[in-house]
Amino acid sequence: MTTMLDVTDISAGSCCAPLVREPLSAAEAEQLATTMKALADPARLRLLSIVAASEGAEACVCDLIEPVGLSQPTVSHHLKVLTNAGFLTRSKRGTWAYFKLVPGALDRVSQLFVGS
Repeated sequence: MTTMLDVTDISAGSCCAPLVREPLSAAEAEQLATTMKALADPARLRLLSIVAASEGAEACVCDLIEPVGLSQPTVSHHLKVLTNAGFLTRSKRGTWAYFKLVPGALDRVSQLFVGS
């Protein structure tokens, strides 16, 4: 036996709830994908964590090699990716490079998914 369901409001034109805020634009999605790719690596997350936990949220590359157990060129590559993604800044002092956490960089990523 077939049961007919009552349709109460066909003028609404949609069965889904309306958006409550503006979604990402194509350009914002591209930028966010690049940012998320930079974070989607365990070594990069560890490096970011070490820098963030260091005094002044800054660390010398010489102090980042041993804790992650990777070669200096590999660590430098990961740091470059994090710098290009806007999470770290780089300054040179003598022969060493120092990396500093960009204030609010991680907050900006999380706020994209939290309602304002």
